[in-house]
Amino acid sequence: MIYTLAQIIEQTAERFPEKEAFRCLNDALTYEELNEKANQLSSYLIGAGLKKGRVVGIIMNRCLDTAIAVHGIFKAGGVFVPINPFMPLNNILHILKDCDIEYIITTPSQSNKIRAIAEITPFLKSIVGITETLTVKTIAWDTIFSLDLQGYVPPIILEEDLAFILYTSGSTGTPKGIMHTHYSGLSLAKLAVDLHSFNSEDRIGNFAPLHFDPSTFGYFAAPMVGATTVIIPDAHLRLPVSLCALVAKEKITVWYSVPLTLVQVLLHGDIDKHDFNSLRWVLFIGEVFPLKHLRALMQKWPHAKFNNLYGPAETVACTYYILNNPPLADEPIPIGTVWGNTEYKILDASDREVEKGEPGELVVRTATLMHGYWKNQKLTEKSLFRVNVTPGYDHIFYRTGDLVQENHNNELMFLGRNDRQIKFRGYRLELDGIELTILQHEDVEEVAVFLMDMDEEDKVLGAAVKPVAGSVLEREELLGFCKEHLPAYAIPETITIMEDFPRTGSGKIDRNEIGVMLSRSGRPE
Repeated sequence: MIYTLAQIIEQTAERFPEKEAFRCLNDALTYEELNEKANQLSSYLIGAGLKKGRVVGIIMNRCLDTAIAVHGIFKAGGVFVPINPFMPLNNILHILKDCDIEYIITTPSQSNKIRAIAEITPFLKSIVGITETLTVKTIAWDTIFSLDLQGYVPPIILEEDLAFILYTSGSTGTPKGIMHTHYSGLSLAKLAVDLHSFNSEDRIGNFAPLHFDPSTFGYFAAPMVGATTVIIPDAHLRLPVSLCALVAKEKITVWYSVPLTLVQVLLHGDIDKHDFNSLRWVLFIGEVFPLKHLRALMQKWPHAKFNNLYGPAETVACTYYILNNPPLADEPIPIGTVWGNTEYKILDASDREVEKGEPGELVVRTATLMHGYWKNQKLTEKSLFRVNVTPGYDHIFYRTGDLVQENHNNELMFLGRNDRQIKFRGYRLELDGIELTILQHEDVEEVAVFLMDMDEEDKVLGAAVKPVAGSVLEREELLGFCKEHLPAYAIPETITIMEDFPRTGSGKIDRNEIGVMLSRSGRPE
């Protein structure tokens, strides 16, 4: 029986010692090798003074050693914090200080950034993964892998112990550290395995960076059944043609990514030149999948099942909707129903449950729920909805901030963010709904709608549009489309054509940054 994430690799190594656990390009680790190397890292960290429950930072690009870092930290009783290596230095420093991080796991490719970090972080005790002489102790991976495990005794870990902390991108405010326990992480793995019938023959594509919660499928769920996780390098994700070729070559059976990655592959990846018959699941999460692109992709991969997963990082995932056929109409697809060990309510502005079919905020109670926000009890309590069941005991739901309603099939329909519903010049607008309407234009690949601050008193509704490659999209034509499909009060006053959008660390459109950029440039003529 597996009770914690720290036990997954050890138990799977006993069942499938020679099976590939993780691979990245031409490198691979069997479960037996991964278990031994994770034990060696664990032994070093304990010997270096890491106490149970203390936080360890991981600053790594997508590579094989990330698996050793994650599971080695687990085995040492530590809590891992994945830090986006492409973050500005000040943001990285904020996380290191916020979590009191004394140990960092990294790779030689991050030497320049690590050197800069070491110069301004006197509280660091040890950096694993590089050999440079710094003001803090460093140790190479080769040295870690030569350690003798005689006398190594791992700590006792309970399911309620903290396992990892995920930081939000901060695009909508100060980055928040979302705490997950071994119980919530293991529950996620079990639910994912059960829903999709993952097995030891699966090859799960790990498209998400470690700091983005979808990566947990590859690091937790796949090892639970002895599947192989294929880590997709950063360079391939930036080149759809290269990505297509790699997925086909690796015969990936489970694709799990944000819709953007799938759209890029569909439009720019020479998708018809490759054999994707090995795919049995295409899972997507994080943003609404434009229906015209989803329909086209499902028609190209009719043999695969498509699953629209939904969930904030505070739950990682909590609902699903499996599409048996390509959507025929342009009506949004549901986010579906909750998966196992999960329940939900839909509340009005006064925290009362709405009548069936009425819109409201989704609140979720689930086994995958976070423990809370790191060092922010006030925000934790604000994010929770409590239902008193009996004196001294509450059922605790997470307030997602998302507006939903049930359709006639008892499926949840996503209506948009609470904070994306605005009152503008006397009208209530759903910014997400406006985006979905503009996306119906055949030459629009992506769109972002937002309020632009022109000065202290003047706000206008703006839209930024990324056209489909090779198309010629004129502002006037798009404005005419909006006049045809939107009420007058919902038509963007300014429409800006952009070659690409700024993104958050997880690849989502950074709408705040676009709004700031365009506001600074002034009102377009």
